[in-house]
Amino acid sequence: MTQNSIKKTYLEDLNAEQLEAVTHINGPLLIVAGAGAGKTKTITHRILHLIKNGVQAKEILAITFTNKAAREMKERVKHLTEEDLEIKTLIQRDGLPFVSTFHSLGVFLLKEYGGHLGLSRYFTIFDKNDSKRAIKEGLEQAQYDPKQFDPAKIGGAISRAKGEGLTVFQYAETAGFGYFQKVVLAVWQKYEEILKKENALDFDDLLLKSLTLLLQFEEVRTACQNHWHYVHIDEYQDTNKVQDHIAEIICAKHRNICVVGDTDQNIYSWRGANIQNMLSFEKKYPDVKIVRLEENYRSSKTILSVANTIIQKNKYRIDKKLFTNNAVGHKVTIISNYDEAQEAYSVAGKILEQIKAGVPEGEIAVLYRANFQSRILEEACVALSIPYQMIGTKFFERKEIKDTLSFIRAALNPASTSDIKRIINVPARGIGRITLEKILSGQEESLSPAVKKKVAEFREVLARIKDASLTMKTSELIKFTIKETGIENALEKGSDEEIERLENIKELVTLALSYDEYGVGDDVGGENTAGDGIDRLLTDAALATDEEASAGAQKAVKLMTVHAAKGLEFDNVFVTGLEEGLFPHKRMSEAKISAEDAEEERRLFYVAVTRARKKLFLSYTQMRTIFGSRQVNIPSEFIFDIKDDDVEREEGTASIASRKPLYRIDF
Repeated sequence: MTQNSIKKTYLEDLNAEQLEAVTHINGPLLIVAGAGAGKTKTITHRILHLIKNGVQAKEILAITFTNKAAREMKERVKHLTEEDLEIKTLIQRDGLPFVSTFHSLGVFLLKEYGGHLGLSRYFTIFDKNDSKRAIKEGLEQAQYDPKQFDPAKIGGAISRAKGEGLTVFQYAETAGFGYFQKVVLAVWQKYEEILKKENALDFDDLLLKSLTLLLQFEEVRTACQNHWHYVHIDEYQDTNKVQDHIAEIICAKHRNICVVGDTDQNIYSWRGANIQNMLSFEKKYPDVKIVRLEENYRSSKTILSVANTIIQKNKYRIDKKLFTNNAVGHKVTIISNYDEAQEAYSVAGKILEQIKAGVPEGEIAVLYRANFQSRILEEACVALSIPYQMIGTKFFERKEIKDTLSFIRAALNPASTSDIKRIINVPARGIGRITLEKILSGQEESLSPAVKKKVAEFREVLARIKDASLTMKTSELIKFTIKETGIENALEKGSDEEIERLENIKELVTLALSYDEYGVGDDVGGENTAGDGIDRLLTDAALATDEEASAGAQKAVKLMTVHAAKGLEFDNVFVTGLEEGLFPHKRMSEAKISAEDAEEERRLFYVAVTRARKKLFLSYTQMRTIFGSRQVNIPSEFIFDIKDDDVEREEGTASIASRKPLYRIDF
């Protein structure tokens, strides 16, 4: 195939609006991309077009919000570039564009330039559990009772402040402190001391300290601006203040920033996502080119009619209207149920009908607003023998996986107290809590000779792992670690459950194979060096998120929250619990909620509706038991908003099958 035919093919494969976005090379670009409108295709084709027009791949930065999305984008770019011999040659010479999440970009910047802030290369990244543990310690050190002040709530306040770009020192200068804010400040100060002592950063630090580098050090700022001439931000509606500022600084010199998003899918304000970043983009860049991707390739005309009708009531949005050339499709089925039990069994019965009609189990999803709704839905699936999978369980949260990686982190970063605490007695080696406290408090000399020997043996294990990390490939290092620590020996001689844990670690080895080839400079044209593969694996494990849990088990119906469903699509979708106070959630009626945030429930419902390709079911109950209290429900306002021509109504089935013990498929 010739270069001309390749060029013709990759451009002619686009619709008019996609083509307009792809061929806009210089200057700011805002792509308003509706659900199912091919935004990833547009971004990747734009990257290819830039390279074909003389832009070096290493000058291109593309950022999205999940590791899964980043991997998919990277694979698509790689596939496109390999179709053109000339471009393939350039890529082999210069490497692929830098495609990552914001947090991974932060890790890269801090490993490259963190020395300016006094950070070593092998800092530890605190996951949610590590942060919660440290917050609890901070509460105790600040002489507050963790039973009185929820560590998760304190941590959430700290996280929100960091997302707004505040350091603990800036937070301390905030006027008008109430009692809770004073507690947060006191705990935050202790929390920062713990982070520093353990040579650790939390997720928010990866962004905040990266911003600090860019703001305070001209050398870093100039290096990034000279390196990346073209910046792409996917899911721009989900950026917070710090993320938006990082992107703004990096693209300040060349002003070639392309942001892609949909204000109608902004559903993470509770995480700090600021819809105003997208709404005010035109004011920040008056010369911006705006392209709307409104042709939906996913859903039927009926489903899009419902979606458009629902979302048009929102005021805080960039206007667009989805359309499709797909068939009109089935009407939306609205199911009225007496209570949650009838709802669950009605949904399960409908699922059985769909399966018997030939719909694959993996193409059916049941969505709900709150996690507590899942219990009765699981029960109904079990009772009717429907294979199902709960989306959300994380591979990297399994104890055996965390233990293995903690050994390696502790070997590379001896200051990581959280890792030392986790694995000093894994497998059991006779080192208890009192011994650990003496070690951490500098009283190791008071230990008995026998215990000192055990501690010395533990340190020797860590030393051998560190030495091995300098020469072994990532997968080999995982194998070495489980042998040297005794984990493998302890599990392979244990119960069925322990054998299963060992199999999980073996899966980690399989995963690690994909990290064997990596080196420090892979993304920026440098050379491979030993140990960088494990560095990347540890980073990816720490950055893994709930939303990225595997959607495997293709022959299983998926059960998940609407938030977890964002970015996914299915032939048939059930949206349950459509009642006032549940969906939309009652918190959205609170006076303290801003007008922008109050519209988020409608955006969330819009996301739920647009997950469906062919058939959509909406379900509600007249009664529901919540926290032990039975309450009468009013159907959700969203149901009343839908045009009668688009719906058909049914009553829930009355029969309830015999109940069985719950089980579920987790991945």
